[in-house]
Amino acid sequence: MTPARLLIPAFALLLLALSGCAKKTAEAARDITPEVNAYYQAHPDFFTFAKPADLPADLAWQDGRDVPEFSAPEAKRGGTLHGFIDDFPRTLRFIGPDANGSFRNYILDDNALTLVQRQPNTGQYYPALAKSWALSADGRTMYFRLDPDARYSDGAPVTADDYLFAFFFFRATYINEPWYNNYYTTNFANVTRYDDHTLAVTWKESKPDIYDRLGSLSPVPQHFYKELGADFAQRYQWRLEPTTGPYTVLPEDIHKGTSIDLTRVKNWWASDKPWFRHRYNFDRVSLQVIRDPDKAFEAFKRGDLDAAGLSLPKYWYDKLPDSDPLVQSGYVQKVVFYNEIPRPTYGLYLNSARPLLDNRDIRSGINFATNFQLVIDQYFRGDYQRMQSTADGYALVPLAGIKSRPFSVDDALASFAKAGFTKRGPDGILVDDKGRRLSFTVTSGYAALKDVLSILKQEALKAGLEFNIEVLDGTTAWKKVQEKQHDIAFTAFNTGIEMYPRYWENFHSVNAHKPQTNNLTNLADPEIDALIKRYDRATSMDEIRDLATQLETRIREQAVFVPGFEMPFYRSGFWRWVKWPKDFNVRLSQAAMDQGLAWIDEDTKKETLDARASGKTFQPSITTYDQWKRKD
Repeated sequence: MTPARLLIPAFALLLLALSGCAKKTAEAARDITPEVNAYYQAHPDFFTFAKPADLPADLAWQDGRDVPEFSAPEAKRGGTLHGFIDDFPRTLRFIGPDANGSFRNYILDDNALTLVQRQPNTGQYYPALAKSWALSADGRTMYFRLDPDARYSDGAPVTADDYLFAFFFFRATYINEPWYNNYYTTNFANVTRYDDHTLAVTWKESKPDIYDRLGSLSPVPQHFYKELGADFAQRYQWRLEPTTGPYTVLPEDIHKGTSIDLTRVKNWWASDKPWFRHRYNFDRVSLQVIRDPDKAFEAFKRGDLDAAGLSLPKYWYDKLPDSDPLVQSGYVQKVVFYNEIPRPTYGLYLNSARPLLDNRDIRSGINFATNFQLVIDQYFRGDYQRMQSTADGYALVPLAGIKSRPFSVDDALASFAKAGFTKRGPDGILVDDKGRRLSFTVTSGYAALKDVLSILKQEALKAGLEFNIEVLDGTTAWKKVQEKQHDIAFTAFNTGIEMYPRYWENFHSVNAHKPQTNNLTNLADPEIDALIKRYDRATSMDEIRDLATQLETRIREQAVFVPGFEMPFYRSGFWRWVKWPKDFNVRLSQAAMDQGLAWIDEDTKKETLDARASGKTFQPSITTYDQWKRKD
């Protein structure tokens, strides 16, 4: 049954008026449903309604005016960027079942604005939805003055009420998101509304990264969710939440199964603001569904797509070598860009709730029997590096002494023997006294990396271990592993640009044995739970580093994750009409397009297409940008 969605009746307002706090709530938080209003009243210590005169008098307000911009003033606005996705999104919701797919980056992660944002070269903070901000003396509360120009894509203004509503929304059981429910319930102490454009948010303790934690909050447009109820997932399945960012999806641009386009918001409110001008330059981003990555690459070489990722060696060295006519003619340009970010966690996630995988000795043996170093040397041609932990790449958390297990047939066999697997069957696979074979299915949504799994399969046979390879489309694979129906998942979590890693999502027992969580290993270890609790409440970097090392040590002991590989760069190819700033990109970029710095030069596009028709060529361009390459 869904909650009532009627306007609050007059007699209820009369009852609310009997309570000073309730009356203040009803007056201050306008345009909300009775359910939301009642929730605010039920949590008076968390939701505070104050006046501007109640703001602390000694606040030191900042506005980021000394932060350098990082876009190219010569950028041109207009044109359509043609790209692809490997599967059609299952929903346009940002949250709830099936929402955590790769398409969400286009409409949320790389699009929606937060209160303040980090300058991706210097690490300073610049204004976004907030025009100024201040930090309390105890380091727990941040105060924000919203930019009165800030608007959603439907034209509605962004107000402090949308931030109060965000806490109701993310705590609601309707959204079926345990992570959000936990995060917004256990970590925050208070949210205060002073007026339409002034608010404060308090964390439960002081943290070294308090600017990231509080400044990264996004509003939730309460006017859009007036029909919020138990049918949330179905009701909002194909209704795109109004965005504060530059791109939206129009209903007429949704062609299920074939393509989906993004359109730049008309008169986007931040278009000419410092730090946003000369960014997000495309009028449209057109995304075709091409499930086979090799076919997508062929489309790029034909000129149907404007850019392509070249990080995989087969694309960089084989399918588009430096000697390729497209490169030598100067029509297509190649780039290597070294970034400095926490690395995506590529590896094998062992489901410890499955038969045999519930045995730590077997999991340890699988770690020894998985030859990622050969994958790096052979498939990645030595360009990548071995991942050592679940959290590589955090500069302030080096995790000294944490190492992945090396490939060793002897060590693998010794571990398997402890679990009773000492004899090989006629096919070379180990069996125990019950006749059970040491055989598991490895599920992945990475069609482009199927050869990686072939190498792992062949090497594992040397230790009597069988990997049955199951490569599904990306969305189907992710759904399967989030529902914990896998034996072993070959996947990766993309990591945020944060000061230190998170562990609760992936390794706390509260997220084990249930669907739609990121604990893909179903790990439930009281010792790890206790360490995570201390880690999440830690207030100094020294304590955080110490607890992270303890956590990584214990996770390694449990052997639920086989660290895979990482790359300290990304490689891209693009037609010469796609233009970039002089330094190409920024230190904290995760991919070529994620900061919105590129643009299309229509004159160069015409020149290039005319040159192809006539046989004219240009100077080849193959460039390495290593200004952010780590020197160690």
